Amino acid sequence: MVNLTKGLHHFHLRKRMSQKNKVHSSSEKFKQFYDKLIYVVVILAPLANIPQLLRVWIDKDVSGVSSLSWFAFSIISLCWLVYGVVHKDRHILIMNAALMLIQALVALGVIVYH
Repeated sequence: MVNLTKGLHHFHLRKRMSQKNKVHSSSEKFKQFYDKLIYVVVILAPLANIPQLLRVWIDKDVSGVSSLSWFAFSIISLCWLVYGVVHKDRHILIMNAALMLIQALVALGVIVYH
């Protein structure tokens, strides 16, 4: 008697493997959208810190600004910058290089004008 279950097992195994590797169009569209959105985030994140930088260096107003916090933010951005270099991720590299510079300048301004 011929054993047909072994052939069916192989068929179902191949079916599961092909389904796992199948790209779903909805997730692919989301990934494409999110890849474009990240460029906006890369630009907006450093720009969000500019008002604080201007307040410290132009207005020389450091009331309520903690140099310790801004130095900590700068160190965190440095860690992410190194991560971006190691993983060769341009988005992380650009954003955190800009953030690190701006955050360090804010912290330095607090020390200078305190």
